[in-house]
This record gives sequence, C-alpha cells and structure tokens, in this order.
Amino acid sequence: MASAIVRSAIRGAVRARAPASKRNFSSSAHHDDAREAAKWEKISYVAAGSCTIFAIYNLSKEHPHYDEAPKYAHMHIRNKEFPWGPDGLFERKHH
Repeated sequence: MASAIVRSAIRGAVRARAPASKRNFSSSAHHDDAREAAKWEKISYVAAGSCTIFAIYNLSKEHPHYDEAPKYAHMHIRNKEFPWGPDGLFERKHH
C-alpha cells in the first residue's frame, strides 16, 4: 500500500514538470496543421469539380425513350367515384 502511494506521488511530480501538449489533428504528429488543412481543401475542390463535370456529361448523353405501357383493364377498375373527380389523383386529365 505504501509503495503504491509513493509511486503515485512520483508520477504526479513527473507529470507536473512535463510541458502541456498541444492538441493536433488526429493524423498529424507534427505541427503542419495549416498545410494539412490546405491539402484537404484542394482535394475537396478537385473532387467537387470532377463530380460536377461527370454529372453534366452523364446527363447530356442520349437516353432511351420507352413506349408507353399497355393499358391493362385490371389496373383501372373503379367501383366508386373519387372525391376529386373521375380521373385518378396523379393521372393526366385528357378531357
């Protein structure tokens, strides 16, 4: 018991003399935080620009236009009028 108290007192004295450490980025072991932040800022700009260019390229390409689906009789069975009229709520009105 007494040896534990002595060890604790020695550890406390050693810690009191040690300089307080500065918190850095988790990936940085040395003091180049500004360079690390600038690097990731540039990477973010390049990634955002390339994703935008890729999206514009994909959206400007030709895409297939499919024929309209056949009108199946079982899909439009109505036993009672809807409150908003004879057509479905999200159907195109052709009258």
